[in-house]
Amino acid sequence: MTDQIDDNANDNKGDNPEEMSFAELFESYDMKINHELNQGDKVEGRIISIGSTSVYIDTGTKSDGVVGKAELLDENGEFLYKVGDKVTLYVVSLNESEVILSKALSGAGKATMLDEASRSKTPVEGKVTGVIKGGFSVDIMGKRAFCPVSQMDVKYVENQEEYVGQAHHFLITRFEEGGRNIVVSRRDLLNEEIKEKLKIFFEKVKEGDTVQGTVTKLMSYGAFIELIPGVEGMAHISELSWSRIEKAQEIVQPGDVVNVKVLKIETSNQSDTVKISLSMKQTSSNPWDSMGSTFNAGDQVSGKVVRLASFGAFVEIAPGVDGMVHISEMSHTRRVLRPEDVVQAGDMVQVVIKSIDMDSKRISLSIKDALGDPWTGASVRYEVNSIVEGRLEKREKFGLFINLEPGVTGLMPSSKISGAAKPSDFEKLKPGSSVRVMIQEVDEEKRRITLTSPDQKEGDNWKQFAGNTKTKSPGTMESLFLEAMKKKK
Repeated sequence: MTDQIDDNANDNKGDNPEEMSFAELFESYDMKINHELNQGDKVEGRIISIGSTSVYIDTGTKSDGVVGKAELLDENGEFLYKVGDKVTLYVVSLNESEVILSKALSGAGKATMLDEASRSKTPVEGKVTGVIKGGFSVDIMGKRAFCPVSQMDVKYVENQEEYVGQAHHFLITRFEEGGRNIVVSRRDLLNEEIKEKLKIFFEKVKEGDTVQGTVTKLMSYGAFIELIPGVEGMAHISELSWSRIEKAQEIVQPGDVVNVKVLKIETSNQSDTVKISLSMKQTSSNPWDSMGSTFNAGDQVSGKVVRLASFGAFVEIAPGVDGMVHISEMSHTRRVLRPEDVVQAGDMVQVVIKSIDMDSKRISLSIKDALGDPWTGASVRYEVNSIVEGRLEKREKFGLFINLEPGVTGLMPSSKISGAAKPSDFEKLKPGSSVRVMIQEVDEEKRRITLTSPDQKEGDNWKQFAGNTKTKSPGTMESLFLEAMKKKK
C-alpha cells in the first residue's frame, strides 16, 4: 500500500520526490505497477485530492482511487477529512485508469462476489426489509439475508420496527448453499468503527480533560453520556452532583448536553472494550471550598431534609453541603424517639448552625434552636399565684403533669391534689382534659413549674392567699375607733 511505499521511500530521503534519484523513483513506480488490486480488496490509502463531489485516494498502484464525497460524511452530514488523511475503503470496480472505491459493496452482484466478501470481511450494503422471528430480513445485493436482532446494533434493540426500511452496511458472517443461507452482522462492523473513533478520540482526550457530551440513557446507578457518535462513558450517580440525590433524573434527562470530566479510561484486553468513567460535578468547584466565607456558627438558614438516620436527620443547607440535626436537637416541646416523627425526607426546615468542622467536613445543626426555647421567659409569663388553664398530659403516682403550652409542662404533686377543696375533680381527669391550676413556684433554669389547686384548703396554702387576697382584718380597738370617726365626718 501507499503508506508502506511512502515509509520505505522516506526512510532515507524524506517526503520530497526531488530528493529521490531517478532509479528510486522508477523503483517506486514499478512497485505500484506490480501491485494488483481485485474487486472486494481492502484499500488503506491517503487522500490526495478533494473535489466537490468526489475524493481521490492514493491506492498504492498506478491507478488512483475515487470515492463519492457523500460516503465520507459523518452522522451529522459533515465532511471532516483533509488532504493527507488516511481512509479505509473497498474496491467496488476497477479499470486500467481508475479504481472505484466505497465503504461497502453495493448494487446488484454475483453470488461469487458475496462469497468473496464473506471471506475477505468486506462490508456490503443492505436494506432491512422486515422483522422476522429472532431478527431481521435484509436484502443484500438482491439476495435475502438474515440479521439476528443481537447483531443489528451495539445497543439494545427495543423497537425492531424502527429499523425496517433503513439501509446499512453489514459484514457477511455466514455464506452457505451458494447464497441461499446468508447471515450478516451490523454490530461487528459498528464495533470496528467505534474502535477507530476511540483511537482518534483518545489521541486528543486524556484522563482529567473536560469534554462535552449528550445524555443517552439513565439508570438507577448513573447516566450514560455519549462523547462522540458511538463512544459512551458513564457518570455514576455520586458524580452527577455535589448534592445528595436518589435518582439520576433529579439532575439530567436524556438528550441533555452536559460538560463532563474524564476520570478514568480502562481498556480490557480480553473483551477488547473500553470503559470510560465520567463526572459532572467535578466540572464545578467543591462547595465546601467556600463554606468558611459563606456560613458561620449561629446563622439561621433553611435547608432540605435529604436523609434520615436512627440518630437524626441530614439537612442540605447548600448544594453538596449537608449538616446533621441530632435527634436531641429536633424539639423543645417533646421527647423525640424517631426523627421521622418530626421531619420527612424532602421537607424544607429552618435550622441554626451550631458548629462547622472544616477538617472533617461536618456541620452540626439544630431545628429546636430555630424555633426558640419555650421556657425562655416562663417566669414572666407564669407569675406565682396566678391562675392559668392547662391540659392533663399524664398521670403518675406522685402527681399530675399538666401542659400549660407546647413545651412547657408543670407538676401538681399528689399532696396538692389531696389538699384541694374537691380532690375528686382532679382524680377524675383524663389525658387531654382541661383544668384550672395555680402557679405555686417557677424555676426557669431547671425547667420546673410546681402547680396547686386554686381552691386549696385554708391552712395548706394560707401564706400564698394572704399575699394576694384583699380581705378585711377583724381589727384592733384602735382600728375600730378610727373607723367610727370616719363615719361621723
